[in-house]
Amino acid sequence: MKSAVWKERNIHIKTMAREMYQEVYDAGVKGDLSCKICGESVKLYLGLRKEPHFYHIDASITHEEEMPKSETAVTPKQEYVERDGFRYPKTRTVIAEKEKPTETWRAPKPLTHLPIFIKEHTKSHSNISGFFLGLQEKNIFLDSAQQEAVSTVSGPLLVLAGAGSGKTRVLITRVAYMVQEEKIDPKSIMLITFTAKAANEMKERLRLYESPGSRMFANLLSGTFHSIFYRILQHHHPERWNGDNLLKWDWQKEQFLKQAGRKLGLDEKDFPFDQAIQQIGYWKNNMQTPKRIKPTSKLEEQFQSLYQDYEDWKREKNVFDFDDMLLGCYELLMENPALLGKYQERFQFFLIDEFQDINKVQYETMKLLAKSGNICAVGDDDQSIYAFRGSSPDYILNFHKDFPSTKVVTLSENYRSTHTIVASANQVIDKNKNRRVKKMIAQRDNKHFPVLFYPYDEEEEATIIMQDMKEQIEQGATPNDFAVLYRTHSAARAIFERLSQSGLPFKLDQDYESFYKRRIVKGILGFLRLSRDANDVQALADILPALFLKQSNLQDAKAISILEDCSLVKSLSKLTNVQPFQVKKIKRIIPLFKTLANVSPSVALEMIEKDMGFDDYIKKRGNEGNALEKGSDDIRDLKVVARKFQSIADFLDHVEDMIAKTDEMKRLSKQYSNAIHLSTIHRSKGLEYTNVYVLSAVDGSLPHDFALESYRNGELGALEEERRLLYVAMTRAKETLQLSVPMNRRGKKAYMTRFIKDIL
Repeated sequence: MKSAVWKERNIHIKTMAREMYQEVYDAGVKGDLSCKICGESVKLYLGLRKEPHFYHIDASITHEEEMPKSETAVTPKQEYVERDGFRYPKTRTVIAEKEKPTETWRAPKPLTHLPIFIKEHTKSHSNISGFFLGLQEKNIFLDSAQQEAVSTVSGPLLVLAGAGSGKTRVLITRVAYMVQEEKIDPKSIMLITFTAKAANEMKERLRLYESPGSRMFANLLSGTFHSIFYRILQHHHPERWNGDNLLKWDWQKEQFLKQAGRKLGLDEKDFPFDQAIQQIGYWKNNMQTPKRIKPTSKLEEQFQSLYQDYEDWKREKNVFDFDDMLLGCYELLMENPALLGKYQERFQFFLIDEFQDINKVQYETMKLLAKSGNICAVGDDDQSIYAFRGSSPDYILNFHKDFPSTKVVTLSENYRSTHTIVASANQVIDKNKNRRVKKMIAQRDNKHFPVLFYPYDEEEEATIIMQDMKEQIEQGATPNDFAVLYRTHSAARAIFERLSQSGLPFKLDQDYESFYKRRIVKGILGFLRLSRDANDVQALADILPALFLKQSNLQDAKAISILEDCSLVKSLSKLTNVQPFQVKKIKRIIPLFKTLANVSPSVALEMIEKDMGFDDYIKKRGNEGNALEKGSDDIRDLKVVARKFQSIADFLDHVEDMIAKTDEMKRLSKQYSNAIHLSTIHRSKGLEYTNVYVLSAVDGSLPHDFALESYRNGELGALEEERRLLYVAMTRAKETLQLSVPMNRRGKKAYMTRFIKDIL
């Protein structure tokens, strides 16, 4: 059906403004839409498989629909209220006289301009050894490039292992070949992975190559860089490198940094200590001591000062963190040539997984150890996406310079994804200039092209994805067949909320934090909470940074509130140890708290920004946080949510509900074995899913604004890393890939990512 009844008016898809689809959809969920013929409840369909249409909740009801005559156009007109000489929108109305919609629904578009699939059968070596024949008897098959990588044992070897090319199989088979075929002592082999999970998986899979009970690989040294380097340190200096002295958690670092920050006058609530921790880690991984750093901004100066204090404090307390394990091992070997010689003599063969993720201190340490030159680096420069941790594709690109006579073997066959996914991903990554030229070749095809779809905004994007997954699950798919990938955690806000209300099982990255707990968001929500309860202590603490007040002012305000029997909000006007400009501002905004309580959430946010001075705070402090997350972006995201609610009470109830559900989902995520996976693209690397949805494939999101800014300043590196990020996201998909291209993002018109535009 194309028409329905809403608020006692006939409405029609063709005359409904594009931006109203989500609101009408929500009305259907609440039971506020009905059929104009029989009066029964209907809903609006928003999905990928069919055009938007109304349908009966009771599927047995069918009607012959008449042609539309004079249905009322549904548009987002506003009513306004005058205040201080300005006009503010009071509430949203939804019924207006018929007028032409500005944007229309766009059908999903498959990426069809791709090469034709041709099945290429790879040839094995003509002189295949008994070792490989033995593997085939165990149903372990290797293509010719994989066999070459496995059997090349001596000298430096660079294995370019593209997405889905079976690199794990190559690594463990290579170890087995070295021990069983070449009779190399396992004690002389070091196998390095980037995660403990990968290390454990390799140990398990190596058992497939052992005879029952032989424990052939028991003496092989395998593990992560951190675990191996830490074992070396512990062995030689057990008192210094005692596990009891390890700072395991970021909150321990943050606790000290906040203490050190007080000397610099840094506000605990306002300063981005999380970014400081990340920056200090980056400097250490790049072997930069505090004294060698040349700050380029005031913020970096503050980070540098905190870094120096942090290092001094650790030395005084005799404690260390994970980054110290890497730097400590390098320094130990550099300062003790005889000790280095012993390790060089013992370890003759090195295999390093995920080589594109290596950082400077790890690379320099491996150069020290691998005196034999028998080093096998396995990685893909096209999947180097951890520049913020110090990794770079240059370690792969320049490998031959540090290890002359390097042999390069390219694993170009993709066993994970279908041809259309691989071909489209190839077209995307081909545009990067700083890379080793290669092209992945898929081994199968299912005729499903990657699809671009065009939601109106983040809210509708989430609805369409949720609906599509729901339909497929009803048809027999399982929840863990699906993954929704995004650039940053804040982009997951809408899909998290939609799935929370859908009843579908899903799980989150463990470092996911509720959007509503973000620094800027908490601040602006604090104003709303105080409009409902003028004595909300936590809300007052949350807004103090926006008023440029210190947390010590909170205790003063609480004391004044008790002594003078007034609200906490009122007590702000009685503070004595504040600057004259603050006094003036506080007196101006106090009466506005009551006004906030009587307007819609959208209007309230505008008032907080403009009338209550929150935008001044954003301009001065809101953009000092993580380069990926600007405060102004958070406000625009919050405005998108606010448009869905008519009252502050309903809006805040929604916020509290989502915060509670986030905490609950994080607690339950580990227990779910069959659930939809929500993940950042960074976290998804190395994983694979049957069906993948990529959120917000638009400029400003992917590539991120910070990369576009770098590009405008003449730097190409950040933009190329963003293209690699999209490549990683696309190659997580095995069967289907859906890329969302919203028309609007964060309340502004959005434009398709240049990475996809380039290949259309």
